[in-house]
This record gives sequence, structure tokens and C-alpha cells, in this order.
Amino acid sequence: MFYHSNLKTVEWGFFFPKKFENRGKPNQTNRKARLKLAVMALDSNSIPLQDQEEQQPQLQDHNATAHHPSAPPNEVQNLVLEVLLANLMVSQSVRATEISLGIIGNLACHEVPMKQIVSANGLIGIIVDQLFSDDAQCLCETCRLLTVGLHSSERITWAKALQSEHNLSRILWIAENSLNLQLIEKNVELLLATIENSDEVVHILLPPLMKLGVASLLISLLDFEMSKLMSEREPERYPILDVILRSIEALSVIDGHSQHICSNKKLFQLACDLVKLPDKVEVSNSCVTAAILIANILSDESTLALEIAEDLPFLQGLLDLFPFSSDDLEARSALWNIIARLMVRVKEKEMSPSVLQEYVLVLVNKSDAIEDDLLDFQLGDLQSKARTTALRRIVSILNQWTTSKDYAKDNDTSDEHADDLSVDRLLDCCRKHSEKRGILERFETCNQARWKAMPWSSMAFLVSSVASFSWTHSSFSAARL
Repeated sequence: MFYHSNLKTVEWGFFFPKKFENRGKPNQTNRKARLKLAVMALDSNSIPLQDQEEQQPQLQDHNATAHHPSAPPNEVQNLVLEVLLANLMVSQSVRATEISLGIIGNLACHEVPMKQIVSANGLIGIIVDQLFSDDAQCLCETCRLLTVGLHSSERITWAKALQSEHNLSRILWIAENSLNLQLIEKNVELLLATIENSDEVVHILLPPLMKLGVASLLISLLDFEMSKLMSEREPERYPILDVILRSIEALSVIDGHSQHICSNKKLFQLACDLVKLPDKVEVSNSCVTAAILIANILSDESTLALEIAEDLPFLQGLLDLFPFSSDDLEARSALWNIIARLMVRVKEKEMSPSVLQEYVLVLVNKSDAIEDDLLDFQLGDLQSKARTTALRRIVSILNQWTTSKDYAKDNDTSDEHADDLSVDRLLDCCRKHSEKRGILERFETCNQARWKAMPWSSMAFLVSSVASFSWTHSSFSAARL
């Protein structure tokens, strides 16, 4: 999938104090002065440091707003790392520690400085030790830096530095106990980096994390965020919800560990509740991720589909997600996969007319989303057997309703009824796409197995059928427009 990190960056200026030239090793008496010079070098505006505690927040804010960092010269990098390492070892100011970690995090965004950070004697160990700080902002910068490290070319070194149970337990403890929203987000992003990574990193970090209960912790965090979402909308919590779901979704596809996710019925219910959320605009990414997670769960626990087969708000919620996943083929495939699993369990011939009409109303009310998905991606998604299965089942349901609609109108007391024209339009669209898929399947079968033995008359019929469908489909699209 697709991940983003809100990494602070630095604009490197061209002014570097001459005191950086012919420098000696830092000592106890001039360390603060050298730290000031190093921080000045990191600021493109060369902000003077009249007072370290007053001016450092200004520098930190400036660095956080830079958007196009570029690496400084190597000699400056070496001096900066030397000074920052010394400061981390002896600093008594959490604000200075936070800024030092932030600067290292900015440097770590570049390949060459990252290699220098890894090769600096003892620096990675000191950074990992910052996980045991009691300051929330220092912890945020530490988690951010560790996340950058795990996504870098030096990821194995960072993974080995983190792999002890002592360190991993601390990471989980922070996620479980922190009340600082930024820290929770950065901490879970760090957990995501351990799960969504190369096989080597996953092999080093995931087994001990699973042993320590990372799966249960993520589900508990999701439960808490869902309770907040349902009771009160707090936009500042949306990124937390999103990164938690991404972490759980990533864990659900890892062989040997996915069963901890897929077998959890509480998680399945939470994901379904999110999909059923009426107003999805502000949390649309989270809802799409929840749908992918549900598809992954159903692939391992198919019997759970029985619990949602007759859940019409859930079906409606799935159809609501098509506009939010229009540029994500994986998400759209997941949506059709779930819909197909639901549709094959619908027994339309055994339903009462009123219940059948409720199904038809949901489908017709969301017909635009269905049709737009089919029309906009008619060439890119024709191989989806799940989608074809879902379309054929929709056709069957609509046909059954058409057969029994007169009886339903005479006996139904509801105020809302499916419009015949809308039903016919949706029926025609679904039928044509499912038929086209059937023709192509027969064409591919003949091409692969019986092409040479097939009579020319039959081959000509298939080719003309495909051509005819393409022409009528274009006419249908033009009629809609």
C-alpha cells in the first residue's frame, strides 16, 4: 500500500561559521557554544542564539516548516553529529534533547548522513535509550527518528538496535499509556514500520512484538478510537485512527501472524462499524482501509460473511466507499470481493417481498456509484471474478424483485419504493458487464484450449458478440451522459 510520514525537514543555508574550520574535539567547557554554532548552521536564516532556551523553540518551529531539505556538506555533517552526540550524552535540558533528536531526524532523511549516523560510535544506542525519556516531545522525535531509520537502507542496523524485549516493551507501553495525541500517532507509526517492512526487519522485530501482545494492543487502541469517533468527532484523532488501521491491515497479511487478526471477532465488528459510519468524508481513508481489512479477514474466516449477509447498512456502507477508492485498484477489488461474498448468501427467492424490496432500494439508491465504477474502469478490472459474481447476483436479485414487485406494492406499507426506471437502468448495466465477462471467459478458454479445433463460425460469433457489446456499451455510456 501507500504510507506517509509527517517528517520535519531542514532548509540548509550557505552560511557556516568559520569556527567550524580546523575544529578540535568538543570538550566540557565549549560544548554549549558548539551546539549553538551547529544549530545555527542548520537554520537557513542563521537565527542568532542569544539565549538557548528561548531561541531553540523558534529554530525547531522553523525546521518543522521546511519542505525541501537538502543534505549539507560532509564536513558539516560530521561536526553536527559530533556535537549532537555529545549533547545527548550530557544534556540536562529536555528541550535541547528534543532539538538534537529533531536535527538528527532531519539528517536521517538523506542517505549519506544516515550512513554517518549509523557509523557514529554509540549514537544509535543513545537514540534508542531516549525511548525511556519521560518527556512527550522527546519521545515524539525519538519515534520519528526510529521510523525513518527502519525505512532507510540501514534498516537492519536499526532493527537490531531495537530488538531487545526491554526496548520493544517500552514502545508498547508508550502506545498503551500515552495521552499525548502526537506521541500516540508517532508511536504507532513506529509499530507500522516494524510490520510493513522488508522480510529481514519483520523477522527480527515482529516475533518478539507478537509475543509481547502487539496485536491485542492495536485492537484495543482501535476500540478506544472508535468509541471516541462514535461519541464525538475530534479531527485531531483521525490520523491516529488511520495509522492504527493501517498497522492492523498490514499485520493481517503476514503469514504466521495473520491468524491473531483474522480470528478476532471484536476486530471484525469494529471494522464493520466503521464501514457503516454514515458520514465518511473526514475518515474516508480509514473506512477504505477497514474494508480491505474485512476482505483479508473474510479470506481466512469465510463463515463470518454469514453475520453480515443481511446487514443492509453494511452493504450500503460498502457501496458508499466506491467514490473514495476510485484510484485504488486494491481497495476496489476488496470492495467487490466483500460484496460478492455477501450476495452469494442472499436467498432472494426465500425472502418476503418487503425484505427483498429493502435490498433493491439499497442497490438502486447507490446505483450511480456502481455504474460509475463499472464505466470508469471497464478495461482495467474485467478480470475480477469477484466483481462478475457480485454483478450476476445483483441481476438475480433485481430480476426476482421485478417478478414479485406487483405483490410487493399491494402489501408493502413503507413510504419508499424502488423506481422502475432506476431498477431497469441498473439491471441493464449489471447484466451487460456480467455478460461481457462471460463472453471474454469463453473467448479466453477457446483461445487457450480449443482455438485450433473451434469452428470458424463459432469463432466469428464470439468476435462479433464482443464487438456488438462494445458498441452497445458505448451507446449506453453516451445515453447516461
